[in-house]
Amino acid sequence: MLYYETATNAHGLRHDPFKAIVSPRPIGWIGTRGRDGSRNLSPYSFFNIVADDPKIVMFAGGQGKDSPRNAAETSEFTVNMVSRDLVARMNESSVSVPYGVDEFAIAGLTPVTGRLVAAPYVGEAHAVLECRVTQILTPHGLSGEEADTVITFGQVVAIHIDEAIIRNGRIDMAAVRPVGRLGYMDYCDAGDVFEMFRPKAP
Repeated sequence: MLYYETATNAHGLRHDPFKAIVSPRPIGWIGTRGRDGSRNLSPYSFFNIVADDPKIVMFAGGQGKDSPRNAAETSEFTVNMVSRDLVARMNESSVSVPYGVDEFAIAGLTPVTGRLVAAPYVGEAHAVLECRVTQILTPHGLSGEEADTVITFGQVVAIHIDEAIIRNGRIDMAAVRPVGRLGYMDYCDAGDVFEMFRPKAP
């Protein structure tokens, strides 16, 4: 078994395997609005749900990135579900452009203003979370150094779901095929969905 210590990162592979090991990661397709009114849309694979009561999600991005900046300035953001039918447009929205350039327009997506937040969401998305910022943290390493990352936490205050994906009172994940990020430039979708119940203790 390959072993290496992260202090040296001497794994001998062509690419760092760390993010490939922690996968698949859900993609937070984050919609924000700047104080100047500009729209921003960017995907973040450092994203997840972290609590259910209250409903809290987080996304992490490099310091200076537009999404964390806008969320910090306005205290609002949206999370848009990345489904298989929208993955190409999600990728288009990941392009590096100057602040204020509208990724909704670049990707040919419909911006819709949230009902409870002013941040825009993707009109074509099958599910959307409207969020208000609760905390913004900068993580630290073992020696106290700050990571070049900002973690933005937000409470979900409203949810939109396309009724076409609801079957028998549940979201049909096999039909939506949500996309996850693997390592490197690899992605996957929920094409093979199976159900498994937690066992009961004897």
